[in-house]
Amino acid sequence: MVAEVIINSNVKTLNKTFDYNVPENLSGTIAIGQRVLVPFGKNKKLEEGFIINFKEKSDYKIKDIAKVEEGYFLKETSIKLAIYMAKRYFCNISDCIKLMLPPGTTTKDIDKRITDKKINFVYLIKKEKEIIEEIQKNKSGKQIRVLKFLLQNDGISKVDLQEITETEGYVIKALEKKGFIEIVQEKVDRNPFINKKIEKNSRLKINEEQEIAYDKIAKAIDINQFEEFLLYGVTGSR
Repeated sequence: MVAEVIINSNVKTLNKTFDYNVPENLSGTIAIGQRVLVPFGKNKKLEEGFIINFKEKSDYKIKDIAKVEEGYFLKETSIKLAIYMAKRYFCNISDCIKLMLPPGTTTKDIDKRITDKKINFVYLIKKEKEIIEEIQKNKSGKQIRVLKFLLQNDGISKVDLQEITETEGYVIKALEKKGFIEIVQEKVDRNPFINKKIEKNSRLKINEEQEIAYDKIAKAIDINQFEEFLLYGVTGSR
């Protein structure tokens, strides 16, 4: 199988697909939308690219995909949208693809990318009957507290579990060794505003032209007349 790859570059002459062979060890796991590292030209350093299509064979002598980057995957619909945007706005497909990636993950320098935030979550892996039996015979009050809590609240972050049940990490580890729980590292969404204080300001006073535009849009909304409005103004002028 051959993958059609767009190189991550804003050079206009590279705004086209390059064919790469999909090695056997990647066959069946690789998909459209994945970020890959490939040998390119005479460069010793691998270049980054995005898979946008597959085909059975190539007309050229091609090299293998070197590596698939973990954690960076776009849906096929997003790739199709990027191709459409590139044609519509006369820009590189790779630039449109990068618009769909999370902020901080678009730089080609992998060491400088923001990585996904991951947290350890605790889950019960034995049946309720076995857990109740363990609670009845267990002599550790802390382990009992944890098991009782998990029976009602299975799937909680390890940090929260320790805080709520007032236990230490070794207690969780002991239950994991006994086979009652498993600790799974999961990705969580970052909240860019979590430590940012946002103050509400008073309503801004708009000028006469803005008032006319606002009234027209408000009137259309009031009478359920949904349509497009083209606004003219200076970028960033609000």
